[in-house]
Amino acid sequence: MEYKAPIDSYSGVVREVVLGKEGSTLKLGGENILPLHFFDEGSLPNSPKFALEMWDTDPTEWAESVREPYKDVLTDPVKWAQKCVEYGADAVFLRLESTDPLGKDGTAAEAAAVAKKVLDAISIPLIVCGTADETKDVEVLTKVAEACAGTPILMGPALKENYEAIGKAALDHGHSLIAQSPLDINLLKELNIKLSKTFPMERIVVDPMVSSLGYGMEYGFTITERVKQIGIIHKDGMTQMPILADLGEECWKTKEAKASKDQGLMWEGVTALSMLLAGANLLIVRHPETLKLVKETLKVS
Repeated sequence: MEYKAPIDSYSGVVREVVLGKEGSTLKLGGENILPLHFFDEGSLPNSPKFALEMWDTDPTEWAESVREPYKDVLTDPVKWAQKCVEYGADAVFLRLESTDPLGKDGTAAEAAAVAKKVLDAISIPLIVCGTADETKDVEVLTKVAEACAGTPILMGPALKENYEAIGKAALDHGHSLIAQSPLDINLLKELNIKLSKTFPMERIVVDPMVSSLGYGMEYGFTITERVKQIGIIHKDGMTQMPILADLGEECWKTKEAKASKDQGLMWEGVTALSMLLAGANLLIVRHPETLKLVKETLKVS
């Protein structure tokens, strides 16, 4: 008797989110199969995408092995962003670290001006992230949304404490939104339900948050996996958004990654591949060699 491998098909579809300016857009999501289940009936119209992380200020606390590829541009955000493009990133992830109230506490106007300069200097989509300070981010991201009006960016994080204000700024100026929840599916759905009352669901990317290999990545993997499964298998509209995994910071602050460049690359690379298997659509990494390694592993160009 001839053996036929079982083929599954699902009616749930991840919403497609489009980022970037016309002519150089980036599409996330759109799939109706589980991660890497190419043997099932369905399609993955948009392969996973990768962004390189940069800051709007010199990241003096970064490991030297991560600083080295950007050593000549760390104090110039525009040149740093252009270097990310040269390294083959699909998008640039700009973290406005200078605005952290516990750090430099820079002004919203200064941060927005930097974001606008970076946006104008690159041909690929821009992702702008605050410091997750629920109060300061409202001020900062509102200014960023206004400054970048006319070219859609992905901005956030929108938290349960400030989603209304940040969501309104993104909506008013045509941007997409990162909805961030702390490793809890119920909180993720609750935030999306609230956002859905005023914000287009096809412009939301969810960030369930993730840790790195060896530091709780298993829990982050499980949450991400369940978000994807519930959306595709069970057709839950509140989990049918592309998933972002911001893992660069989590990986490179570990003692193992700091110990050596090779170990750091493996730490970030294995975490990235694990989160792709869990269902992430957009991964944020720090080291350009990690980006190259993961793309070669997946045969993504």
